[in-house]
Amino acid sequence: MKSLSEIETTSKRAGRAIGFSWGICEEIGKSIRLLELFGLPGIKNLNQYFQEENLKSFENIKQIKKENKSSKLAFCPINLGVRFLDQIKELETHERCKFNEIIYPYLLIPFLSRASEIIGKRIILQFSGNYFLFNFNLSIFSNFPKDEYPTIAKNIEIIFLDNKDNFEDLEWKKLYKLSEETFVEETDSLKQSAAGAGLTDND
Repeated sequence: MKSLSEIETTSKRAGRAIGFSWGICEEIGKSIRLLELFGLPGIKNLNQYFQEENLKSFENIKQIKKENKSSKLAFCPINLGVRFLDQIKELETHERCKFNEIIYPYLLIPFLSRASEIIGKRIILQFSGNYFLFNFNLSIFSNFPKDEYPTIAKNIEIIFLDNKDNFEDLEWKKLYKLSEETFVEETDSLKQSAAGAGLTDND
């Protein structure tokens, strides 16, 4: 079994061989490492992407907007992912972003996962009636069929979720009331042993 370090280094070098800058290759290596860590087909999708004859025809984006439409074949997932990380603080104010077409969308996944950690919000990626939910770069949940790895995605939407509790206020109050049974009532003895309460200087 290949180590995550081997996966990251080899992916990075392969990206450089294709013609990406070393800076972008660093991001490629981190991203494929993350995909494989989460049990997603990083190496498989990267290999297929690198073998595309019209690799340089895929569109690179500079400024991401709420609505984004490519003028060429489709958006490059690696360029889009890097831009997404660079612009994430501004993008989260949009609440959601739309793209008409992205090639090899699985390669965008690790960038969105890392973005979720940066802004401290969950992010949803949805297309083809399915979705991925990114939880602060700690986990990824999806309802995509296990062996379905689309090479192209259309009508993509990225949604930033507001942070909120998954429980009702009443449920929290019940739990908190139960926790109060562990509280220790303050006594004169506790006051005397508390930090800074001693009368003896040990220095």
